[in-house]
Amino acid sequence: MKKRLRRYAAILSLTAACLAQVPGGSSRFPPSGDTEADHDVKLPNGKSQKDEILRAEYAQNLKDAQELVDLAQQLHDSLEKNDRYVLSLADLKKTEDIEKLVKKIHNRLRHN
Repeated sequence: MKKRLRRYAAILSLTAACLAQVPGGSSRFPPSGDTEADHDVKLPNGKSQKDEILRAEYAQNLKDAQELVDLAQQLHDSLEKNDRYVLSLADLKKTEDIEKLVKKIHNRLRHN
């Protein structure tokens, strides 16, 4: 128990020493003049780069969602057609493709 406490105390003191050497290191927030709006990059056509990225990701989400619906419908039809003891490799492949699409969409949505 004492070893663990000493180890935590050493880590804390080392972290504090590192933060003391970094200008503004103890603050969790950016300096007052450093806002997200200041870093908004404009494209040559005058539009915001962030807005264009969001628009492209939205379009890709719609496309992937439609593909997801199609794959799910194909899987549903295939499962209805087969016996309850039969599972084809194509059905397993469809489930893997569905998982990949869901992860892509999920990661893209969490990115924003």
